[in-house]
Amino acid sequence: MGIGLLLLFVGSFVLHWLPSAGAANEDAILHGEATQSVWQYLVDPQLWFESFQNWQSEFLSTAVLVVLSIVLRQRGSPESKPVADPF
Repeated sequence: MGIGLLLLFVGSFVLHWLPSAGAANEDAILHGEATQSVWQYLVDPQLWFESFQNWQSEFLSTAVLVVLSIVLRQRGSPESKPVADPF
């Protein structure tokens, strides 16, 4: 589960980073400013501001998944089953 969440996190960051770099370059061209490579944009404060805005909801949903996975697997929970039980 941890590896899956890490892959989702990295994937969502990359899917945010690349289009955001393109949008920032389009905005820079409209204002007559110099464009940045995606690697230069990686250290741009605007990217990190946008990312932290997105991460608030991602961290909340991840915390909910972790808590629910603990609560629902507790012994005696109606959602729990013995480890060796095939069904």
